[in-house]
Amino acid sequence: MELDQRKIVILTTIIKNYLETGEPVGSRTISKYSGLNLSSATIRNEMSDLEEMGYIVQPHTSAGRIPSDKGYRFYVDQLMENHKHEIDDVKTEMFEKVDRLETTLKTLVRNLAENTKYAAVVTGPSIRTNKIKFIQTSLVDARRLLLVVMMQGNIVKTSSVVLDGAEELDFNRVLSINMLLNDVLNGLSVEDITEGRIVQLLARTSYKGTVKAIVDSILNMLDINLGESQIYTSGATNIFKYPELVDSDNASKLISAFETKDELASLVKESQEQTDGKKPIQVYIGEESPLQNMTDCSVITANYELGNGLKGTIGVIGPKRMDYEKVLEILSKLQSEMDQAFQ
Repeated sequence: MELDQRKIVILTTIIKNYLETGEPVGSRTISKYSGLNLSSATIRNEMSDLEEMGYIVQPHTSAGRIPSDKGYRFYVDQLMENHKHEIDDVKTEMFEKVDRLETTLKTLVRNLAENTKYAAVVTGPSIRTNKIKFIQTSLVDARRLLLVVMMQGNIVKTSSVVLDGAEELDFNRVLSINMLLNDVLNGLSVEDITEGRIVQLLARTSYKGTVKAIVDSILNMLDINLGESQIYTSGATNIFKYPELVDSDNASKLISAFETKDELASLVKESQEQTDGKKPIQVYIGEESPLQNMTDCSVITANYELGNGLKGTIGVIGPKRMDYEKVLEILSKLQSEMDQAFQ
């Protein structure tokens, strides 16, 4: 006897209800929650088949059923297979999108420098504020878990979590941990996972060491890897077209800033903090610049957003006598186009 689609639906309904209530599941509950238009007698026959196949058991004299280890195993394998397909699809779409975005940004920064005759900088989107869509942990061995975190915006991250071995885990316990993590953390960004949230999470599990290790790994993985933005530059040598910058003591430092990009990263951070939650254009003139090496320049930045919390910055750096009207017009147009192109 094989599991047909109807049996799978009934088994899944039993498992989900039992995980939620801890009570044996009867035919009336299955009829209510399965979405199947079947009589109680037909459902009981299917349950008898599932029991004979070893997927469910009848505790004591209860009319309801609960999942067996074999039933749990089928459920977990189905979950992992479904999410594997989803993750594979997302990875494919993600790589296509990243390749397209990287090509677009490199072309954009070159064109921006050519059109303005100034230096240009564009950052790839930072996704530190992106939200968690799904968390999956799988037991590798007694001391290691494989952690998969799927984020909105087509981002998938994996990590290995090393355990201290004090808490003995099996697939049922890992399943309960997965359900807890998704219940508490889904829909949150790394910035939303506060100490209070972690305390709330730990209060709901007896596997505190394991859960704490997983949360630490999630925070570390998202904070470090997802917070970084790729910086693209072009036209740095355009500054030598302007005598006031060539003669400046900071000319070499300005070129160095474009080579190392550390200061540019600080500039981007400053721009995004100044316009958090908005998308205006920010203009820094001379001493207004947040960077010491750019006080002889004017800097104009515009933030763009690609949806799902994906944000980046476009910027132009030139002399204080730059053509503000032209630069503002170009950045305003690019900002709008970037917002729309990747929705």
